[in-house]
Amino acid sequence: MTDRITVLDFGSQYSHLICRRIREFSVYADLVPYDIGMDELQRRNPKGIILSGGPSSVSSPDAPIPDGGIFEMGLPLLGICYGHQLIVDRYGGMVKRANREYGSSLLTIDNDADLLHGIGSSVRAWMSHGDEAEQVPGGFDVVGHTESSKAAAIASQTEPVYGIQFHPEVVHTEQGTRILENFVLHICGARQEWTMDKFVDATVARLSRTEGSVLCGVSGGVDSTVAALLIHRAVGDRLQCVFVDNGLLRMGEANEISCMFADNFGVNFAAIDASDSFMEALRGVSDPEVKRKRIGEVFVRVFTEFAKGNGPFRWLAQGTLYPDVIESGVSKGPAAVIKSHHNVGGLPSWLDLEVLEPLRDLYKDEVREVARLLGVPKEIYMRHPFPGPGLAVRIMGEVTPEKLEIARVAGRIVEDELADAGLYNDTWQAYAAVGDDKAVGVVGDERMYGNVVMIRVVDSTDAMTADWSRLPHGLLEKMSNRITNEIDSVTWVTYAISSKPPATIEPQ
Repeated sequence: MTDRITVLDFGSQYSHLICRRIREFSVYADLVPYDIGMDELQRRNPKGIILSGGPSSVSSPDAPIPDGGIFEMGLPLLGICYGHQLIVDRYGGMVKRANREYGSSLLTIDNDADLLHGIGSSVRAWMSHGDEAEQVPGGFDVVGHTESSKAAAIASQTEPVYGIQFHPEVVHTEQGTRILENFVLHICGARQEWTMDKFVDATVARLSRTEGSVLCGVSGGVDSTVAALLIHRAVGDRLQCVFVDNGLLRMGEANEISCMFADNFGVNFAAIDASDSFMEALRGVSDPEVKRKRIGEVFVRVFTEFAKGNGPFRWLAQGTLYPDVIESGVSKGPAAVIKSHHNVGGLPSWLDLEVLEPLRDLYKDEVREVARLLGVPKEIYMRHPFPGPGLAVRIMGEVTPEKLEIARVAGRIVEDELADAGLYNDTWQAYAAVGDDKAVGVVGDERMYGNVVMIRVVDSTDAMTADWSRLPHGLLEKMSNRITNEIDSVTWVTYAISSKPPATIEPQ
């Protein structure tokens, strides 16, 4: 069995980042409910346990509290932020309400043994908390402090139990990965066995035991492409790939997808033009969640109709990833729903196919590595992510043919100019969005009241967090000039400079 670190999710927006950082050094990490039962936890047989952060206070009557047996297992234990406060409270210390501390603080190292070994005498650490340890439990030492948090890092004198008030999983904490490495590799002694080569072998072996035929919706993106190729390697001709043209794709994409699957991958493939059905379902709809639900429902209706005429099929396969599950509120902790995804929250209850999601435990960069191993062309697996609901989520308000064409043409301009500047592969996602806002412009000495287009370009590694890309001003100028010159109805172009969080990558 592969060694693993189990992270208990208490609802922090950073919970899955802990898993992501641990996987970066080839150790498997999984996220489980904070109230996981002891039988299930012991079945997973982790090498160590991490208690995540969260929005709650340990002094609240409805504070999320894990099974007390976790503290009796003798496993290495690391509490982060709220998890740190749980450890303080559990071992007899005292936690108090404090002035909220949010942002970067200077962490001074008081003892560089074990957890904080090798990170230097001080580092910048990211804080996000409203409670703090007022009294450290007996048998614990303070091993790090900040000006505001006198017990920002603590360690048991007798057990491998540690608590830190800051977040080592975010990039804003210097040497944060080293701290997690110290815990996972040296304190827990976990073996570095989590690789995508082994994931491919294990997944194909598991999928090969799947009975019945599989219907797989492919979009041309790396996620559904990799899911299809993994399943095909496992079940062969029992897989039927279906591409549904929803009319909401990027320019020329429908033809590119059909050619790619028909010519390169050797799988059973069918293309269905259902664009009229999708546009009819979206008529008069402005609410983004309703859009996603409608799109998801039409997708499944189309697949179901295809299945009835070409089956029988037992499974509907999808390229669902970890971030899709997280943002749809299917993550296991007490976190808020950010938005539904057509391949997670959008599936209607009458779906009569079982869902097969071979990638739901992976992050995007892991999927890209799997794609490389499977021989997917680089121009496919390095292509920017594209939302399942397509351009509908890049159109604020009702989806109309006019706004759809603006988003499609402007988006191609943004991608082309990024590629010409040699920056396409240096950015995570780039697109243009349009809504109902209008602004005055001057065209040929005449006043014109036209659409406003928003350009969005972000940098990220896993889509869990993202920062807006600092593009050269000259490049932005070229994008703006082309958009206003080539799309007659556009008068203004704006550039989005919000990071995630607080914003999301897509506008809806």
